[in-house]
Amino acid sequence: MSIRPILETRSAMPTMEGAGVHLHRAFGFQDPTELDPFLLFDDFRNEDPRDYMRGFPWHPHRGIETITYVLAGTVEHGDSLGNTGRLGAGDVQWMTAGSGILHQEMPQGNAKGQMHGFQLWGNLPSSLKMTAPRYQDVKGTEIPEVIDDDGTVVRVVVGSFWGKTGPVDGIAADPQYLDVSVPAGLKKTFKIDTYRRAFAYVFEGSASFADASRPSGVRLEKEVMGREVNIRDMSGDRTLVRFGTGDEVTVQAGPQGVRFLLISGAPIEEPVAWHGPIVMNTEDEIRKAISDLRNGTFIAAQH
Repeated sequence: MSIRPILETRSAMPTMEGAGVHLHRAFGFQDPTELDPFLLFDDFRNEDPRDYMRGFPWHPHRGIETITYVLAGTVEHGDSLGNTGRLGAGDVQWMTAGSGILHQEMPQGNAKGQMHGFQLWGNLPSSLKMTAPRYQDVKGTEIPEVIDDDGTVVRVVVGSFWGKTGPVDGIAADPQYLDVSVPAGLKKTFKIDTYRRAFAYVFEGSASFADASRPSGVRLEKEVMGREVNIRDMSGDRTLVRFGTGDEVTVQAGPQGVRFLLISGAPIEEPVAWHGPIVMNTEDEIRKAISDLRNGTFIAAQH
């Protein structure tokens, strides 16, 4: 067994998208090889409707998949093929844009005005860039949840873990998408197949992730609920932790416990040509997509 080294820890950065939605971006529009097959990850979390109510009006997608996971509030969505729907708290949508789709997402807060969700972009291999679009809308009640004897809770959104399999299927990147909660002061290890690229995103509490480069027997500096906790190098709210190669991730929860997403997938390892929400393999394919948009053939191209 080998602990995955920590390649990088960084805070998600404030940015604005859509028609003026305030959000935090953990990664995106940078080196696409870093977390191949994943391209972008946004945390949209607000309590003031003025910061999200304008939403994400009509925009195109081609060559990728978008994964939307809602924790609070709702997201109304619709597309140029006539599909409509509503994602509520705990729900997930996996949209395969494939050959092309025009799409809109309009967030609404809960009774307290709170809105919280995540969107992850997954790349498609060249063989599936022009596949027919499809949706998988999954209710939160359909997502299996595993509770370990020590109180650790894992929601298996995608992939298989601890004997449970998430409801989303047929995804090109063979991903694993877990929503993990670890109680205060507890140390926990999670297995990840070595062929996957992996990252964690902390969004509640704090934790220290073990690093393969750190010597064993590092001095522990604090006790929480009778358990020793290394409070150095703590990753707090809105922190991305990018891992190297190995087959396990070990986390030590902080004084308030920790909740984080643990996401991994098989790298595609193909050239990436990127123009906003359109991701292809070559600049010629990008130019073709832009031409299709201008000529009104963007959606017809799938036929």
